[in-house]
Amino acid sequence: MGAAAHGIRFQRGDGVFLKRTRVSNMTRIEHIDKLMIEDNVYIGHFNLIDSSGGLYIGEGCQVTNYVSLLTHSSHVAIRLYGREYLTRDNHVGYLKKPTRLGKYSFIGPHSVLMPGVELGKGSIVSAYSFVQAGEYPDFAILAGNPARVVGDTREGDAEWLAQNPELHHLYEAWAHD
Repeated sequence: MGAAAHGIRFQRGDGVFLKRTRVSNMTRIEHIDKLMIEDNVYIGHFNLIDSSGGLYIGEGCQVTNYVSLLTHSSHVAIRLYGREYLTRDNHVGYLKKPTRLGKYSFIGPHSVLMPGVELGKGSIVSAYSFVQAGEYPDFAILAGNPARVVGDTREGDAEWLAQNPELHHLYEAWAHD
């Protein structure tokens, strides 16, 4: 069973309507049967969402524009097989790994997340970043090509929460569960 967009609502492959999730009709989703997406998610324009190896997008994530979320890659296999690549099955060097975005994470424009990325909750991937496979901690700020952890979102969040204490309970509701 696949997923479908119905106006501003998004229906997951398991039939659940996500009332607060918005996915641009200009985003390409491949293998939607292997996409698990939670509610309160925003996915902007001109993205490639490859779910063939399994993709989880946690609650509250924002994926901006021109982002590639990948779960497979033939970047090694194509060189190994050359002209014979399309005539063969079960390629050596063909990579397929699940990718996971922790809840309330933000993916900046023009970023690429390779197969096997496990992004912790509350993280930010800065614009134009190339994130290689691996586990990244909760609240990480990643930037660069290749992306590296360059900060912790809780530092900036603390400043905002100090100026807006009425938001503290809302932040704590997701940040500490």
